Amino acid sequence: MKVKSKTYHNLINGEWIIPTSNEFKESVNPADYKEIVGYAPLSSPRDVDNAVQSGKNALPDWRKLSGSARGEYLLKAASILEQRADDIAETLTREMGKTLVEAKNETLRGVNILRYYASEGMRSIGEVIPSTDEKALFFTTRGPLGVVGLITPWNFPVAIPIHKMAPALIYGNTVVIKSAFETTITAIKVMECFKDAGFPPGVVNLVSGRGSTIGNALCEHSDVKAISFTGSNEVGQLIASKAVQRGVRFQLEMGGKNPVIVTQHADLDLAAELTVSGSMKSTGQKCTATSRAIVVKEVYEAFREKLIQKIESIKVGNGLLADSYMGPVSSRNQYDSVLNSIKKGIQEGARLVTGDKPIKNEELSNGYYIAPTLFDDVKPKMSIAQEEIFGPVLSLIKVESLGEALKVANDVKYGLSASIFTNHLDEVFQYMNEIEVGMIRINGQTTGIDFHAPFGGLKASSSQSRELGRAAMEFFTSIKTITMNP
Repeated sequence: MKVKSKTYHNLINGEWIIPTSNEFKESVNPADYKEIVGYAPLSSPRDVDNAVQSGKNALPDWRKLSGSARGEYLLKAASILEQRADDIAETLTREMGKTLVEAKNETLRGVNILRYYASEGMRSIGEVIPSTDEKALFFTTRGPLGVVGLITPWNFPVAIPIHKMAPALIYGNTVVIKSAFETTITAIKVMECFKDAGFPPGVVNLVSGRGSTIGNALCEHSDVKAISFTGSNEVGQLIASKAVQRGVRFQLEMGGKNPVIVTQHADLDLAAELTVSGSMKSTGQKCTATSRAIVVKEVYEAFREKLIQKIESIKVGNGLLADSYMGPVSSRNQYDSVLNSIKKGIQEGARLVTGDKPIKNEELSNGYYIAPTLFDDVKPKMSIAQEEIFGPVLSLIKVESLGEALKVANDVKYGLSASIFTNHLDEVFQYMNEIEVGMIRINGQTTGIDFHAPFGGLKASSSQSRELGRAAMEFFTSIKTITMNP
């Protein structure tokens, strides 16, 4: 007997509320698009207004709490999330497609992020400054911004909402989150943990729907004091322009075209292993995914053969199956977009080594599966070497030297993450000094972030602000400078 799919609602003022439109849309499983994971709300600007008003009403009491008291709420949410990790991870895999192992790790990362920021409630938020008046006490402190809007992507529907919400909340803000519609049900299950942790009504709110409708409403709302966004450059630029017009703070984390550089002094086995992992895990759908392998000529052929061997051994399948290394891409739109990028690479003259096709067999016939794809003879100005693909596609570029490799690596509009593989310290220093990215890796993959350290990119990858670690305090608070006289 087929189980009827559940219908989900928005979280506003501590209650699960039917959208004012009374409209819902199915969320489908990209591994089998005949399976409906559930029905998510199609909200209207009126729902956004209700959520923002709820956050505004809850703000005075929430900001009055001590940091340690707010941290207790985060710890409760962390414990509940940990208890429900298996269910949430399975929902994530069914809704987005990444493997269950990756989904479980992402969920547990969310647990650790909450616990890290819970401890932030007991850390310094200011400093005492020497005063020119010997009788005065001169110091700084920080206060919350108010209601903040959080717009999050579909590729990390647990970790990214939490790594935005946790610092916003610990520093005394209230939040309205607009999750990516493709993974709304996963985000709602995360929000259930916050509700069940006993957060006061209105402190955390979620509104689901199309970005063109409710994303715009959130960015334009006069009571929203800041917007934190992760997603595409096109949408990020629109958000920035709206924020500038209103004079409110904004934070953008956007695309990447992340390179690995392989020199003649590299451990080629390690480089190949981590290049494949960085480019193919999560089906290449990470902003930090490896997209280009820039290799000096002395080791180019040997490195290419190692890549081919590893890529052709990848098991593609339903992410719920234990032996699947790579699942489907997340949606029909993503499927079409990636295949179009591959087609353009062939048309521009890059040599296809392996891949270039959707995977169609009886077991995978109803899913958005694309074979892991490797291009050779890629020129630095080709579109596949310049444009973010966000899929399992890797481009090989041959160079004469490390100097040329760095020029090629930097010659894109993005500047998020990069890695070099070498055992020579002088090459490491040259790379660190010349690479134009925010996240610099040495003998490691371009993907992965540490939640206790600043994260962000340069150039078109970011608004130059940083997320995570103590750097999050810079965005989610305002400095107050205080002089106290006797």
